[in-house]
Amino acid sequence: MINARTIASRLSGSAVSREHAVLPGTALSVQDLSVSYGKRLILNGINLTLDQGRSATIIGPSGGGKSTFLNAILGFVRIDAGQIRISGHQIRAGYSRNTVTVRRESVGVVFQDARLLPELSPLENVVLAGLLAGVPAKEAAARARELLDLLKVPQGKRSVTQFSGGEQQRVAVARALMNAPKLLVADEPTGSLDPENRDAVADLLFDLPSDLNCALLVVTHDPLVASRGDQRYSLTGGQLVTRQRASCGAFV
Repeated sequence: MINARTIASRLSGSAVSREHAVLPGTALSVQDLSVSYGKRLILNGINLTLDQGRSATIIGPSGGGKSTFLNAILGFVRIDAGQIRISGHQIRAGYSRNTVTVRRESVGVVFQDARLLPELSPLENVVLAGLLAGVPAKEAAARARELLDLLKVPQGKRSVTQFSGGEQQRVAVARALMNAPKLLVADEPTGSLDPENRDAVADLLFDLPSDLNCALLVVTHDPLVASRGDQRYSLTGGQLVTRQRASCGAFV
């Protein structure tokens, strides 16, 4: 029987060589990160460490800097100060060969909308991600089938347009896992789902760190989803603040 740990061992491939020593299992390290647009300071001295096997959630108002933070982590935004490392590798904005390699080999991304190719089946969508990452065709097909089985996505020749929103998001998660990422980033992954599918996708996502030994970083507007992280933060006024559990049990 195929299980998550089997998938993890099979998907683990060669990684880019380490540049710097990091603590074993540290997937993401953000130190004193600041980003501004013109004269407006969006992120102000943010620090975050996230190890493999753990999850972190960030909640905050629209326009509060959550998307900027994710884009900075992925190397899509120039930073004013600080340092970002994924599995020990420094992330630099722009077309840096090392940053592109780290994104391809060590990071998976899940978006609010699944962003699947509508004319393709679930298997074809996931295989394509492997091919674009340089995985040989037969190996990509085998990996894709295992992941879709793991995530309980029906396989066949139907296009993804014939699947529910929750099923499409599971396909998107499978696609993001094709490179056995050390860090899985999810940007509002349940934002377009009804409550039932939201809970099912959240269950799936928050099981992945322990099942696949990856780190999971989720940005969300949903307090219920945000409460599920091992590390829980709010981002407002450019500051990342640890959320504490109140006496009533809610996080503040």
